Amino acid sequence: MLNIIYAGTPDVAVPPLDYLANSDKVRVVGVLTREDAPVGRKRVLTPSPVAQRAEELGLPIVKANRWNDAAAAAIAELNADAAAVVAYGALLPLPALESLRYGWVNLHFSKLPAWRGAAPVQRALIAGEQEIFSTTFLLEEGLDTGPTFEQESTPVAADDTAGSVLMRLATSGGALLERTFERLEAGESGTVQVEDESVSYASKMSIADGRLTWTEPAEQILARFRGVTPEPGAWCELGENRFKIGGLAVADERLVQSLTEANGGPLAPGAVRLHAKKVLVGTGTEPLMLLQVQPAGKKMMDAPAWARGAGKDMAEGLVVLA
Repeated sequence: MLNIIYAGTPDVAVPPLDYLANSDKVRVVGVLTREDAPVGRKRVLTPSPVAQRAEELGLPIVKANRWNDAAAAAIAELNADAAAVVAYGALLPLPALESLRYGWVNLHFSKLPAWRGAAPVQRALIAGEQEIFSTTFLLEEGLDTGPTFEQESTPVAADDTAGSVLMRLATSGGALLERTFERLEAGESGTVQVEDESVSYASKMSIADGRLTWTEPAEQILARFRGVTPEPGAWCELGENRFKIGGLAVADERLVQSLTEANGGPLAPGAVRLHAKKVLVGTGTEPLMLLQVQPAGKKMMDAPAWARGAGKDMAEGLVVLA
């Protein structure tokens, strides 16, 4: 049985920690996570979700935003054989990678070598992929280039977003990590990644990635919405203000047909209508249904409630999203 360190920081890294902490095949001897960070409007210093869970589990905690002498010394005292890494949030230099006998195993949310980098699930969803993968691999100096071990996938459901897909893969990812440690202990070296046309990169998400362009096809808009939800969030503009989209879905064909007849033709891209108690917005192809929205200066609300409040403007055709 290997003694392992668990390195992770956000909510998505908690389920694999829970799984490994309850495993009878590995022993978690400590946690490495990022330092406390300011949270909320009052910017209160708050331990990471992984730190909070580790404290509940009674595990030793090492907090470090980067690998340094203090972190190295604290990790060495734990006498670990290997480490599991799930969204730790900092690069580990070669001295760190060489500090453990069996190395550092990363749970990465893509079918490596596709979508190496910071935002694999988000970029895969934006690209319209309908099956999202997770892979365990041994960290080395290159960006997600190490030998791979375990892999699984999950289909993208109609109501999935990056948040729900990530949490689903994280929940099942603990078992992949556990099997990987068993294989390492048995002397396996994994499968070397092939550097060919299947290699792609998933750059870090920015606020600009969340902008929806209504002149694009509905399928493409919906794919982007899924990829940027919950972070950095989907948005467009209403007048001079940012207008956030909290929920977006395909509209029923009969509803679209009824709206087209009532409207005297298809909705123009970005035009919004309240029809049959549903809020629809025009795209480059068929309309999509707005489920939740957040106008500037207000809280997220159900789209029909917002539309009823904007009733006069709706009736005069003045509500157009850009």
